[in-house]
Amino acid sequence: MTEIGSASAQPEGRTHDHPAGRADSRATVVSSRGRRAPRRSRADGRSAAGFLSPLVIGFGVFTVFPVVYSLVMSFYDWPVFGQRAFVGLRNYSDLFDSDSFRQVVRNTLLIVLVYVPLNIVCSLTLSIWISGRIRGRNWYRVLFFIPAVTPVVANALVWQLMFQPDGLAQQLWETVLPGQAPNFLGEGNWAMAVVVLMTLWQGVGYNTLIFSAALDAMPADVLEAATLDGATGWRRLRTMVVPLISPSIFFALVMTLIGAFQIFSEPFILTGGGPGNATETLVTYLFHTGFKEYDMGLASAVAWIVFAGILVVTAVQFTLQKRWVHYDGDK
Repeated sequence: MTEIGSASAQPEGRTHDHPAGRADSRATVVSSRGRRAPRRSRADGRSAAGFLSPLVIGFGVFTVFPVVYSLVMSFYDWPVFGQRAFVGLRNYSDLFDSDSFRQVVRNTLLIVLVYVPLNIVCSLTLSIWISGRIRGRNWYRVLFFIPAVTPVVANALVWQLMFQPDGLAQQLWETVLPGQAPNFLGEGNWAMAVVVLMTLWQGVGYNTLIFSAALDAMPADVLEAATLDGATGWRRLRTMVVPLISPSIFFALVMTLIGAFQIFSEPFILTGGGPGNATETLVTYLFHTGFKEYDMGLASAVAWIVFAGILVVTAVQFTLQKRWVHYDGDK
């Protein structure tokens, strides 16, 4: 009787202590969590979209839209003021038939073919020199990098003062060498040399810093083993140093080539593209066509020709880099 009474005295609400009841309650909790998970993911997605929307809108308005609009403009006769008319590919055909445009293309290719190898060679030479145990190597890095971070316009104005008639360059020439100094900014060949020289001075510090960091990251044990095997001097540089830092060389080569095709400030301020069009580049030609002759359709065609040229050259570089660039994971 006592057992029966105690059993009957249990509250009716205790039935969930049964194993089956506990399993049902856990299933109910899991199902409720499962219903809340999609809601939480949707809320996280809306929050992420809200944070990204200013960047996406800005990129679309200030980058994507102008790029697409310039492509459309390149197929039109598009004066700043006046009637606009669709002309198809006539802007492109007029450019390739123009003697002045062909001269501009030759000037740009000349700058690229002279400036880019000089930049890579000088940067690599300077980086190897300061990578040794020399006193004040960090100060040398800062000294070489200063031209890369100073305003291009200010640098170009200083160089213009140096190479103008009766400037510092002419005085040094006539002091050291016999005869009269040339007109550095008034003769075509000399003006192009000054433009390339200033561009080299402006850009060599950036690549020097990149190569210097790559040289510092080389494994010392590999270099010591190569030295013990008799690899010194030029052989060590060619067989060990260059392959180890080839990814950095490839990066510097790509960026330098892209920058060389877009050179603008140096010839524009130093010579204005002159004398004649001896130092006119593709980008200065684009500027003169669009903002002095007010032919936006032709200027847009020039811009897309520059873009296509850079795209092709970069694609070729990425195709050929498999033959000479060695990454850490390569066998």
